[in-house]
Amino acid sequence: MRRWILILSAVVAMSAPCAYALPRPTPTPTGKTARLIVQRAPNFGSDLFIRLSIDGKRVADIPRNQHYGGFVSAGRHTVAALALPNTEARRPTSMQLIAKAGQVYIFTATWNGDRLVLVPSTYYMPTTRVNR
Repeated sequence: MRRWILILSAVVAMSAPCAYALPRPTPTPTGKTARLIVQRAPNFGSDLFIRLSIDGKRVADIPRNQHYGGFVSAGRHTVAALALPNTEARRPTSMQLIAKAGQVYIFTATWNGDRLVLVPSTYYMPTTRVNR
């Protein structure tokens, strides 16, 4: 009887789906759009979230273990980020992005001293996508 339980346990373990999440491929932009991903550095701060704006429009609040993934039209855009709660009255960090159709742009929000910066990245750390 013990042997059957052991065999049954082994069969169930082998047929169960993996318990860890595998990275999903990032969709490739089509038409006249580019893909924009903004992720958080692992040491960004667990009690902070990032308010992300594109061209003055708020697009996401990014909490711990999440990222923003969206599409922007080809052309010039202003990407701004602010760490909240903003207890030290910091100004948002902003940067100009000239998006080319079909390209993927990945930025990591991190700290440079006490200033939030968006650093271009070549590596994407899969996390949960922020619902807009």
